[in-house]
Amino acid sequence: VKTNDTVRVDITTGKILDFVKFEAGNTVMIKGGNNMGRVGIIMHRERHPGSFEIVHVKDAVGHTFSTRLQNIFVVGKGTKPWISLPKGNGIKLSIVEDRN
Repeated sequence: VKTNDTVRVDITTGKILDFVKFEAGNTVMIKGGNNMGRVGIIMHRERHPGSFEIVHVKDAVGHTFSTRLQNIFVVGKGTKPWISLPKGNGIKLSIVEDRN
C-alpha cells in the first residue's frame, strides 16, 4: 500500500480487507476544485517536480478533464466502484442539459 491508494478496512477488527492502487484504469471521485463530485476513470498522470501533479480523468459520457492529484480519491477497481454513487453517477451536465 502506497501514497494515494485506497484501503478498505473492517471496522470491528481494524484489519485491511482490500486495497486499490492509484493507477490508470481505476475509478475515481473528485473531492475538490471545479470538478467536485464528478466520477471517472484515470487516463494518465502528469508528474511536475516542484509543482502540482495533474491527473487526467474520463467520465462515463466520454468527457475528459484534468485536476490536481490532491483533489482525487480512488473509489473502485477498474470500472466498478466500491461505493454507491450520487444521483447522476457523478456526471456533470451542461447548462442546457441541467435545465431540463
